[in-house]
Amino acid sequence: MPPRLVGHQGSLAGQQFPIGTTAVTLGRNNENSIAISGGNVSRFHAEVRREGHGFVLYDRGSSNGTRVNGTRVTSHELQPGDLIEIGTETFRFEAADALETILDLSVLRPLATPEKAPAAGPVLRVTISGGGPVGLSFALLLEDLMGPRVAITVYDGRWTRDGAKVVWMSEGQGNVRRQQVVTVQSRQYLNLPEEVQERLFRGDAFSEMWPVGPDSIRDRNPRNMRIAYIEDTLLEMANEKPDRIQLIPAAFDPVEYEETAAEGHVLAICEGGRSRTREHFADKFGNADTSIYSLRGQHIQDVVLGLRVKSTLTDPMTVLLTVAQNRFLLNSLRGEGFLNMRLTDAEAAEVVGIDPVRHVFEECIASRPCVMGRDDHGDFQCSTHSTLFLPAMVRGSALWKRVLEGLALFGVAERDLSAVTAFRLDMVQRPRFTTRLHPATATTPGTYGFLLGDAANAIHFWPGRGLNSGLGSAISLARSLNGAWRGRPFRDADFARHEAAMSMLQYRHKSRAWNTMITTDENGVSRAIKEKIAQSIEETEGTEGKDGKDLDRTADIEAFLQRMGEIRARLAPRVPGMPDDATLRNHLETLGSATLRTLLDSGAWDTLIVGGEEVDIDIFYRQDAQATSTARKSSATS
Repeated sequence: MPPRLVGHQGSLAGQQFPIGTTAVTLGRNNENSIAISGGNVSRFHAEVRREGHGFVLYDRGSSNGTRVNGTRVTSHELQPGDLIEIGTETFRFEAADALETILDLSVLRPLATPEKAPAAGPVLRVTISGGGPVGLSFALLLEDLMGPRVAITVYDGRWTRDGAKVVWMSEGQGNVRRQQVVTVQSRQYLNLPEEVQERLFRGDAFSEMWPVGPDSIRDRNPRNMRIAYIEDTLLEMANEKPDRIQLIPAAFDPVEYEETAAEGHVLAICEGGRSRTREHFADKFGNADTSIYSLRGQHIQDVVLGLRVKSTLTDPMTVLLTVAQNRFLLNSLRGEGFLNMRLTDAEAAEVVGIDPVRHVFEECIASRPCVMGRDDHGDFQCSTHSTLFLPAMVRGSALWKRVLEGLALFGVAERDLSAVTAFRLDMVQRPRFTTRLHPATATTPGTYGFLLGDAANAIHFWPGRGLNSGLGSAISLARSLNGAWRGRPFRDADFARHEAAMSMLQYRHKSRAWNTMITTDENGVSRAIKEKIAQSIEETEGTEGKDGKDLDRTADIEAFLQRMGEIRARLAPRVPGMPDDATLRNHLETLGSATLRTLLDSGAWDTLIVGGEEVDIDIFYRQDAQATSTARKSSATS
């Protein structure tokens, strides 16, 4: 008879549940191996997994805890006869002898509890909603800093189980992975644990396309990487730390969390710009203000069309073309990446899908957003909603013609455009990023909530700004928690430095984003860049402008060459291999006259305005870092 859980008390008394190589899960949700009804039971409460040659019970961040033989545990290596209490149900772990618990009979070891290291004091219980790059980086950094003093539970509905591991769902399971390339600054990646850096920067997983700049420390270049690769690597590492990081393949439920007044100390909200958890706790964090990012009373929003492409141009050529205009931005890894196209309001209204069966329009690509990959017929189809990208299907579509001109600008053949997506950029000012969700009581420790990543600051589409801001927020909070945790309820004062760091991140990154959305004309009047593009399109696509008859093409090429020459002079010392004038001229000659004029009218990236001093999280925590370093040296020599 295999090892098993046997109902001991409660409604499941007498029922037997064998334990094999697949984890046995317990909780209120019917998807669990053992579904438990009744109060005080979380949707995904606990699980039993085979580890090594035995079985380990893990509490999955439940609100009311899991007890073994009357003692509350976060993890426990099961011994025959152990009684497991979940809500009003009690289960007994049964195995006739040691051999029934050992599945690998080639190595025998007794089931006696091994000697454990002395307790490291009270354990900080941290819940993370959202397991993207920011949430997982925060978990790994906090585990690295605090070791056995912390127990972390991470929730994400885009995960599933594959045996004993948690993995990302596939596209067939409804999860379209993000293949965008982002630029991670050395100010952020050098502050991650060394083991994280070693795993991320292996082989050809990254490139150094952009030059060293104000956000570079130790003269280390920014590094281009795919978001999906970052997510895969971080999740793989988190799977390797089950004693301190529990991964729950389910969406976090803020209603349940609040109703049960969970006994966790920290809730870190890392779900992204449309965070359901943040909105649930809106009264705690305060309402966002749109007026700061408004012109003449209208909130400025940008809509970006993302085009997954493969460019034939060199990285230096790509950098130069990107910085020289404000319409298109290519961020790639050895030529493969996303070409982001800033849309006018009229163009944004055209970003719709059409259901080929029901012949109705759908806004899935604009409002979800969805990724539409090219199918066998050459159409761009949404795998979730089965819609087709309308602009690519309409003969004579003005938007699609401009898309093709953008491809030509960056040396992309139409066949090398493999997918389209879109995303909306709604910048708002957040009043605070830290709040007390639940006060401490006689039975609960008090819970603090934190906004991290895009849940705190959704940033403009300059590649990686959102991720870099998110990593900065995760680094700051991990250091604050490590320094403040003393086993007592937290106070607002414990997070003064973190809140200051978050406010600095918000100001710096959003001021930069604002200056890439807004420009000032020759009369000193502020205008949205998308409005300048719209005006240029209107002026160049008149009856004569369509043929370029009223456009001085030669003058436009010369003006563009002069602009790129000035930019090249600034970048050449930091970006070797810049193209010469003849190469640039030949390339510009391939573009349509209307496109050339619009690129000129959009203006160059104002690197002077958006450059300058960056937010240095270290300034808030240098004293803590020195104390930690001293403590480690003292421990090593004692």
